[in-house]
Amino acid sequence: MSEFRLFETDQFLDDLERISPARREKLAARLRDMVYPQLRAQPYFGANVKKLRGFKPETWRYRIGPYRFFYVVDDKERIVSMVAADSRQGSY
Repeated sequence: MSEFRLFETDQFLDDLERISPARREKLAARLRDMVYPQLRAQPYFGANVKKLRGFKPETWRYRIGPYRFFYVVDDKERIVSMVAADSRQGSY
């Protein structure tokens, strides 16, 4: 099977902009170098991946320290859409 494609929504990009610049740079590097390759290969499983209950459409989250990155998966089109980012305090 081919890898999933990754898409960042406007909301996700806006959420990233709200994170302090020093943290944002580190998070962006970690997303690019570690998270995105993992999500392209296998968006459903991983040490920091969790399926959220009670969300429609089905939503998953990836945890990096105090931050949560939320995404939905379209199996038919093989697309992972990053939909939101927030600190743990503000995300639940």
